[in-house]
Amino acid sequence: MTDLIVKSAIKDQLTDQNVSADFYDALDSEVADLLEKAARRANDNDRKTVQPRDL
Repeated sequence: MTDLIVKSAIKDQLTDQNVSADFYDALDSEVADLLEKAARRANDNDRKTVQPRDL
């Protein structure tokens, strides 16, 4: 599976929090699911371009 998130960006965003190692894998999985659903919605609407409304 391709890493969809950038760990350093997550760390930068969550400056006052510790981040467990397995959080990144869980977040990556959530992002992959979100992208898959958005692509499916675009296809269902006869579009090849994924748009914000597909989220």
